[in-house]
Amino acid sequence: MNAAVIGGSGYGGIELIRLLSHHPEVKLGAIVSHSQSGKEVAEVYPHLTNIIEGELEALNIDRLAEEHDIIFLATPSGVSKELLPQLVEREVRCIDLSGDFRLKDGALYPTWYGFDPAPDHYLSQAVYGLSEVYREQIAGAKFIANPGCYPTATLLGLYPLFKEGWINPDMVIIDAKSGVSGAGRKASLGTHFSEVNENLKVYKLGVHQHIPEIEQTLSDMGEREVKVTFTTHLVPMTRGIMCTMYTVLNREKTLKDVIELYHHTYEQHPFVRIRPQGTWPATKEVYGSNYCDIGFAYDQRTGRLIVVSVIDNVVKGAAGQAIQNMNIMNGWDETAGLAHLPVYP
Repeated sequence: MNAAVIGGSGYGGIELIRLLSHHPEVKLGAIVSHSQSGKEVAEVYPHLTNIIEGELEALNIDRLAEEHDIIFLATPSGVSKELLPQLVEREVRCIDLSGDFRLKDGALYPTWYGFDPAPDHYLSQAVYGLSEVYREQIAGAKFIANPGCYPTATLLGLYPLFKEGWINPDMVIIDAKSGVSGAGRKASLGTHFSEVNENLKVYKLGVHQHIPEIEQTLSDMGEREVKVTFTTHLVPMTRGIMCTMYTVLNREKTLKDVIELYHHTYEQHPFVRIRPQGTWPATKEVYGSNYCDIGFAYDQRTGRLIVVSVIDNVVKGAAGQAIQNMNIMNGWDETAGLAHLPVYP
């Protein structure tokens, strides 16, 4: 199968290139970059010298549709809503890594993303690509709205509890921390080395664009409207997300019961690993991989259940999950092209 990447000069795009180049069922075709078109791939990313040949291309929708079976859009928010409909109408399957098709209610986009939405016709068609939760829908999808990085870690961490109704959905607090690569490759003062190094800062309090995505999906899981408290922090590391979630059990359940529930929920899902009682995951333990590791604690003094979920934001939070979704769409082994050991230390 021939695959193309639109937005090949960003972090999500280059991670797609890394993973697709080792995929047993895929041949990597065009790599499109609006800002870097005409440059050799190795000129933009020297680590690909003598590995990935050729130039970054300008966008040509007709040629992309004619020569490729599946197209990944790793574009900034607001771009894919213009491009993806043209590709879908040409009967090319697409996986969008931006947020342009994640929200079903188009009225939310001006508030949370700052631009007008894609047509409702396409928002309603988009299948939300949280691989472990919506596998059946993904298998028959024409195009996928790949989840955001924070939502992936959060939703996988909370899904079993919402699915079984074990917690009070009005009592969910999410403390989220991300490495700097989550901000993308474009230079900015907020991600300047001198600003980030030896520093920890909170950002987008109450206005982060992933809030409605998390609430929409938790509401679907719990079959009732859900609102969450969601705080994001930037930490001085390149990759990784840790979401620490606080909630209250509404049933007489032990920590052992919770861990058994998670094992049962994810037993057929190779990329979710559940930690034994008394151990908790760290971002380094999933670095460079498509794994999501989840651990737990129960604070008897306050009655709160604590769930800790970690992912690599560029892999499971972006390119890796996109390829996992491609595998599901095609009926391939879900781990194809993704069976890499985490990089440690």
